[in-house]
Amino acid sequence: MTLQDTKDTKAPLRQVVAADTLPDALLVRSAEQPDELAYVFLTDGERPGDALTYRQLDQAARARADALNAVAHGGTAILMYPAGLEFIRSLLGCMYAKVAGAPVPVPTRDRGLERVRKIADDAGTTVVLTVQEVRDDLLARFGGSPLLDGLDLVATDTMPDAPPAGWQPPHVASTDIALLQYTSGSTGDPKGVMVTHGNFSANVRETDGLWPCDPDGVLVSWLPHFHDMGMLFGVVMPLWAGVPSYLMAPAAFIRRPSRWLEAISRFGGTHSAAPNFAYDLCVREAEQKGFSEGLDLSTWRVAANGAEPVRWSVIEEFTRTFASAGFRSRAMCPGYGLAENTLKSTASPQESDPTVLWVADEALREDRVSLLPGPGQEAQPLVGTGGPHGDTRVRIVDPETRVGLPSGRVGEIWISGPCVAAGYWGRPRESAETFRAEIAGEADAGAFLRTGDLGFQHEGELFVTGRIKDVIIRKGRNFYPQDIELSAERSCAGLYPNSVAAFSVDDGTTERLVVVVEADGRVLRTVGAELLRERVVLAVYDRQRLHVDDVVVVRRGSLPKTSSGKVQRRACRTLYLDGVLAPAGGRDTA
Repeated sequence: MTLQDTKDTKAPLRQVVAADTLPDALLVRSAEQPDELAYVFLTDGERPGDALTYRQLDQAARARADALNAVAHGGTAILMYPAGLEFIRSLLGCMYAKVAGAPVPVPTRDRGLERVRKIADDAGTTVVLTVQEVRDDLLARFGGSPLLDGLDLVATDTMPDAPPAGWQPPHVASTDIALLQYTSGSTGDPKGVMVTHGNFSANVRETDGLWPCDPDGVLVSWLPHFHDMGMLFGVVMPLWAGVPSYLMAPAAFIRRPSRWLEAISRFGGTHSAAPNFAYDLCVREAEQKGFSEGLDLSTWRVAANGAEPVRWSVIEEFTRTFASAGFRSRAMCPGYGLAENTLKSTASPQESDPTVLWVADEALREDRVSLLPGPGQEAQPLVGTGGPHGDTRVRIVDPETRVGLPSGRVGEIWISGPCVAAGYWGRPRESAETFRAEIAGEADAGAFLRTGDLGFQHEGELFVTGRIKDVIIRKGRNFYPQDIELSAERSCAGLYPNSVAAFSVDDGTTERLVVVVEADGRVLRTVGAELLRERVVLAVYDRQRLHVDDVVVVRRGSLPKTSSGKVQRRACRTLYLDGVLAPAGGRDTA
C-alpha cells in the first residue's frame, strides 16, 4: 500500500458504526472497508512509516488473540509498548481474546519499573506484552531486579500476522471489561479503572455527536496511547468512525511541537486533542522560530483542549498566532473529563467560540462565584468546558453534606451516565465510595461518580476551579495551586509549562506555602536560582496576595510527573518533606 503525503479524498459512506464493542467495530470495518487506511505511524513525527488497513489490523489482532490464549487465558495483561502501531494490534488482540489489557509506559528507570510491577500485581497478572526490542533492553538493564521476578515478557511483534485458518473470536459483550486504565495519581498505589466496551461505545457516540467525524474526517495525535485522551482520540474514535488516524511519538512533539501542526496541515487533520500546555508550547516555538511556510490549519475543526486547566490566555495567544495559518477561534473546543468516566464528561460544541467568565478572586476563595464585567486586577478568567451530552448528567454537590448545589455555587463535580466506568479493579470499597455516591435527599437521582474536582455551572456550562485535596487554605480562603503555579511559571521567561508545583506544608503550628520550580541550564545561567526565587515570590504575591514561605529551584526533570506530563503535587510534597529535592545552585551551569 502506498501513502500519499497530501490530503486524501475519503470514501463518502464513512460513519460511526452501530456496534456495541470495539471488536465489533473492527469486524464491520474489515468487512466493509478492508483496504482503506486505518492507522499510520509517523516516523520521527514526520515521515509516514508503519501503516495498517482495517483488514490488516483485523488479521493481526486475530493472530495475537490466538497466541494470547496460550499465555493469558482470558484474564488480564500488561500492555507495555513504545509509540507505534504494535500497541494497537495487541490491544485489539486482547479484546478479541477477552483479555483486559492495562496500558503502561515503557520504564526507563527503577521507579518506572516499580510502578509496572505494582500494576501487574494489582491486575493479578504475570503477562507483560511488549515488542522484542523493549523486552531485550529491559532484560539487559534490569535482568537481575526482583521487580521482574515471575513476569513473562512476551514480544508480540514476533507473532504471526495472520491467525490459523478458520479462527473466530469469541463473543464479546458490552459489559465485558475492555481496558484497565490505571490512574497515575499523586499518592498511593495505582488503581485500575475498569472501562467496559459499553463505556467506550457510549463515550465515542457522545463525542461524535458533539464533534462529528464526517466522511472527510482525519485524526492526528501525538498523545501517549497509555493515556485516556490518547486512547480515545488516537485509537478508539477513529476506528469507530472509520476515518484514518495519523500518530506520532510524544517525544517527537516535545522535541519540536510544530511537528503536530505540520502533520495536521499535511494530512488534512480535522480532529486533534491535547492538554493546554501543548498549545502553549506551539505558541512559544512560533514566537521564537516562526512557523513553516505553507502551514494550513483550515481543515482543523475540533482542537480539543482538556486533561488539565484550560487557560484563557493560551487560547487567545494560540488563536492569534495561528490565525494567519487558517486556524479559526471556533475550532478551539475546551472540555473536561477523566478516566473514571472513560474520558469526555463535558465539552464545548463545535463551531462555538470558547466561553470565558471573569470572576472575583476573593469570592472564589470562599467557594462563591461573583461575576465581573471583564479583566481587572481582582478578576480571574475561567474557561468554560461546555456541558454534558447525550445521557451524561453533571451535578455540583457539597462534598461534605452531599447536598446538591444550585447554579453559580462551587462544589464537587459529580457525574452519572453510560460513560461512568464499572469501578476500580479489585477495590469494592473504593469503588462504592467513588462510583456509586448518592445526592442527599435525592435517592431517585441514582448513583453518581465523585470526581474529586471542584467547579460550578453557569447557564448550563461547567467551569472547573480545582481539586478538593489540592486546595490551599489560608485564613479561611481557598487558593488553587494551579493558579499559584501559573503565576510562578510566568515570573521568568524561559520556564516551561508544567514546571512548577505548589503545595502547603503543616508543621503542626502553621501552614507554610512551598513552591518548587524546575529550571533548565539556560535559565540558571542567565537568571540564577536566587533571582528566580525572588521573582516567584513577587509574582505570587502580586497576583494572589499570598506570601510564599519557601521557593525551591531544582534542575529540569526533577519534578515527579504523571505519565501524561502532569506535575504530581503530593509526590513532590513528599520529596520536599523527606529532604531529597536537590536545589540548583545560584548560577548553576549544568
